[in-house]
Amino acid sequence: MGDLESNEGFAALVEPHRRELLAHCYRMLGSVQDAEDMVQETFLRAWRAQDGFEGRASLRTWLYRIATNVCLTALASSPRRPLPTGLGQPPSDPTGQLESRPELPWLEPLPDELVWGRHEPAPDEEVVSRESVRLAFVAALQHLTAQQRAVLILRDVLAWSAVEVAAALDLSVAAANSSLQRARAHLASVRAGRAERGSDPVAGGGLVAEFARAFESYDVARIAELLTADAVWEMPPFTGWYSGSAEIARLIETQCPASGPGDIRMVRTAANGQPVLALYMRGDDGVHRAFQLQQLTVRDGRVAHVACYFDTALFDAFGLPAVLPPAGSADLLLRHEAGAERGVLAQPG
Repeated sequence: MGDLESNEGFAALVEPHRRELLAHCYRMLGSVQDAEDMVQETFLRAWRAQDGFEGRASLRTWLYRIATNVCLTALASSPRRPLPTGLGQPPSDPTGQLESRPELPWLEPLPDELVWGRHEPAPDEEVVSRESVRLAFVAALQHLTAQQRAVLILRDVLAWSAVEVAAALDLSVAAANSSLQRARAHLASVRAGRAERGSDPVAGGGLVAEFARAFESYDVARIAELLTADAVWEMPPFTGWYSGSAEIARLIETQCPASGPGDIRMVRTAANGQPVLALYMRGDDGVHRAFQLQQLTVRDGRVAHVACYFDTALFDAFGLPAVLPPAGSADLLLRHEAGAERGVLAQPG
């Protein structure tokens, strides 16, 4: 077994696969915390089973097989993680009462830094494509059964053969192929039902910065201008979702606790290969505290979809503080300047 026989040797062999396994478990589960837990469980099971690793498959393939089955076990007792648009109800009234369901397991964003680190990899080094973890794709996966999800990811994302998938999941090849067909058909119907259109592969930094400035100025009219006419806004754990730039503007005017410029400060980061704006809201004491994360989908030079996450525990997953230091001071937020136009945006003086 060579290096697998020592703790240090085992860790040295499996650790390079951590990021891609995290992305794989996230696709399966839709949760950052759960994905991290499943990667740890994968390494633990691999360590315990190393004597049975005969080298007929690559170490990478072996780890993926373990990770997939670990996730399938977890999914047996865990419901799917939707976004509000996945609950099946029509758009909500932006002036109506907000219904919150914090007890439901909601789909979460995947911080880019956990998958790609702070530096952009060369194309031939990027083992996890951004398209494979796009929010719309992971949200659509939530409509599949656990087995369909596993088969589709192994076949269409990892490009495994039907024989490899059948062996990994203890299925016949015919059963694996049938599950794949059903998964593809269901995924196509979900996407068609949402009239899904492709997002810009790299969202324009200028647009994201302007969107942040509009919020920091609390310029609702400008926010509406930066949205597509058919934009969608959703914000778990609130169950409602909102369609159209005019309706979203009414939502912000009616429900947002900000009252004017300076109440909001924004910090840019990224998740699922998409821009994210961390919104901090000023309290009565003048302190800006974590309020929500806005994940943006950009299309045709406008913001086409915003997923707002009100679970402020997610700020920790992004390495973001719960409280911002006074505007204009030197602070640690600049560590998020890890790519094109990432970092602190338009901090008001």
